[in-house]
Amino acid sequence: MPLLYFLPPLGAVLIWSGNMTINQLTVGAIAPSSIAFLRWVLALLVLTPFLLPAAWHHRQTIRREWAKLATLGLLGMGLWQGLAYVAAETTSATNMGILAAMVPLLTVLLSALILREAPSLGGTVGGLVALFGVLVLLGRGDPLSLLELEVALGDLLMVVAATCYALYGVMLKRWPLDLPPWVLLYAQVVFAVLFLLPPYLMGPMTPVESHNVWLILYAGIPASIVTTYLWMRAIRQIGASQASIFINLMPLFSALIAMAYLGERIALFHLVGGVLVLAGVLMAQTLTQPLIRRTTRNI
Repeated sequence: MPLLYFLPPLGAVLIWSGNMTINQLTVGAIAPSSIAFLRWVLALLVLTPFLLPAAWHHRQTIRREWAKLATLGLLGMGLWQGLAYVAAETTSATNMGILAAMVPLLTVLLSALILREAPSLGGTVGGLVALFGVLVLLGRGDPLSLLELEVALGDLLMVVAATCYALYGVMLKRWPLDLPPWVLLYAQVVFAVLFLLPPYLMGPMTPVESHNVWLILYAGIPASIVTTYLWMRAIRQIGASQASIFINLMPLFSALIAMAYLGERIALFHLVGGVLVLAGVLMAQTLTQPLIRRTTRNI
């Protein structure tokens, strides 16, 4: 396989990891409800001239499947990123990167529940290993502290956000919508903007100024449009399973970027929790044999 095929997923994950730092920089500069809404408004404005004619051509399908498109827009764009901006107020970019790396594992688990896909050995054992890693991370190195509810709200919100994005991927697979990829994305963006409008209007509405406009630009174009293009290209070239492995690099990239731009320090519990989560995810993706082998009897 040509090495050039690995550049799109690598670029997408690198931009996503940078967005974890952007989430931190938004704290105090722009309200979570404002950037969550404005980033997708910007993406919608950029995409509309190119995709509105195609969306109009497929208007019958969009009208018929509007409920599914709305659900996907809410899960994959509204809640996934909206919760991440709120989480950034009470957790670190390093923690966010580690917890976001749970998406592939959560996808495996939700696929077993919703799509009735048989659980694999890696999905089961890896899930337990990754769960312990998350407990180490949430408990700041002491999982028993969770019994006293000593856990940052931001970490819990990132777990919910990662679950929403995993559910988004599962429902996208369950609902094979008869739309071109870019039109499918465009329709979801429209619904995401509609869902994010009420929280934006309820405020606080942060004005767009010179010190925060670049945060919106990064979130709205590289982290929304460019990553979508790169990820779709990656899936087309190397497949969804191979591409998802690159998400495992998010903890490393997020930590390095946070150290460089935010001055965050890596503690031992970051390393232990991150390694356990990464090991669990890799086990889920590589140990694909069924957990229980069915035996057939000859009559």
